Amino acid sequence: MLLAFALSPLLVVALGALLLMLAEVFSKVRTGLALGTAVVFFSGTVLSAAVWLYGLDAIPNLDALAPWLIVDRFSLFFDALLCLGGGLAALLAGGYLPEHKMERGEFYSLLLFATFGAMMLAASGDFLTLFLGLETMSIGAYAMTAFRRTSARSAEGALKYFLLGSFAAALLLYGFALLYGATGHTDLAGVGAGVKAGNHAPMVLIALVLVLAALAFKVSAVPFHMWTPDAYEGAPTPGTTYMAVAVKGGAFAMLLRVMLTCFGDASSMSWSSGWPPAVAWMAVATMTVANLIAGRQESVKRMLAYSSVAHAGYLLVGVVATMKSPGQGAASVMFYLLTYTVSTAGAFGTLILCGRHGAEAVSYEDLAGVGRRHPAAALAFSLFLLSLAGFPPTAGFFGKWFVFRAAMEGGFTWLTIIAFLNSVIGAYYYLRVMVFLYMREPAAGAPIATPMRSGYVNAALLVSALLVVLLGVSPTLSLDVAVKAAAVFGG
Repeated sequence: MLLAFALSPLLVVALGALLLMLAEVFSKVRTGLALGTAVVFFSGTVLSAAVWLYGLDAIPNLDALAPWLIVDRFSLFFDALLCLGGGLAALLAGGYLPEHKMERGEFYSLLLFATFGAMMLAASGDFLTLFLGLETMSIGAYAMTAFRRTSARSAEGALKYFLLGSFAAALLLYGFALLYGATGHTDLAGVGAGVKAGNHAPMVLIALVLVLAALAFKVSAVPFHMWTPDAYEGAPTPGTTYMAVAVKGGAFAMLLRVMLTCFGDASSMSWSSGWPPAVAWMAVATMTVANLIAGRQESVKRMLAYSSVAHAGYLLVGVVATMKSPGQGAASVMFYLLTYTVSTAGAFGTLILCGRHGAEAVSYEDLAGVGRRHPAAALAFSLFLLSLAGFPPTAGFFGKWFVFRAAMEGGFTWLTIIAFLNSVIGAYYYLRVMVFLYMREPAAGAPIATPMRSGYVNAALLVSALLVVLLGVSPTLSLDVAVKAAAVFGG
């Protein structure tokens, strides 16, 4: 019974997805789908906290499912984070889909199934369950991207995402196969022991390259980011929100679990052959390329897509910091993901709110004058943008601060300086949105944005704004939770 309690965050999301799918088949009622889905997600967040507070040491036979599923503080942290991101996306969908004549129950089922897959990524300790979780999450994301059935842009984004995602999955499988051949294990701990023993070093190095390339695709790191702008722009905005926060969160959970368990002893490899330098230069390329391209975009949604790529670069800085201090580096990544989730969900939610009836706010011009006509919407958008840019005292400031501090203490001063300079560059395109909100007026004859009246969207924005402010004013509690969760990887 207690084992089921330990698995309750996963179980409630899986059962919710199945029940919602059955309800879609046997009932024509569409009202309440968003609310029901959000309740399932936030129940997952609450259950994750309940299991954490109850104490994993008090639950017998917790390792009965190991290595297939590992219930530890790391997986519980990501369960709560992913359910939070999924719940915010469900609330945004509750306002967006009816407004755009796309209210279909399968969208909410896709959200739940994809989140179940992402939660498996955080809890998996074996290649087989990792791949199962990855594909469950990815298939849901592909379908959400293609959810606009009559949109050529949506179809294009989904096709690119699917084809490149399939290629990345093949690379990952090949890498896993080589690691199995080199170590004789599919469980991560066994693979890590084999790698540390130096078994079949050339084969392991090739596998490392393949696995790292596949994981870089999933987190949207340069040069594996090509699918991101088209997929984010083509998907319905709640789907874009979900991919930007939950899919990225699940991918980073997998990245931390695989790299730190299988290849965590970087000290046993030389600087030239270990994975930290590759990730460090990937972080530099990701931050720099994404920030430079984002500043040239005329579509706000596409700008936020490139912004998401840039944030993957900042997160990779924290991953590099795990070389010297696995626990501190991983904790900085996890806290950053929390601040990024609420800031990004809020930014996309405000973009939904600022659209005209039946149309999205796409370009900067669509936002002109919103600050004067709808000050509350503009204020919320500004708060989320300032958080993404890393201005104090928002949540985003402390997210970047802890990542940069972990990198500095790990000896990566040069990488921290580059990341800081990129943050300065990134501030330009966030502040540019605020210029249009407050300092520009719509062109003569241009349609004027009229924020929709949606309790669902307003609720999502309220939750996001409160968390952005609370994490900015008092980040200590959440950071302590992240540190305890990351302790599974050591100091």
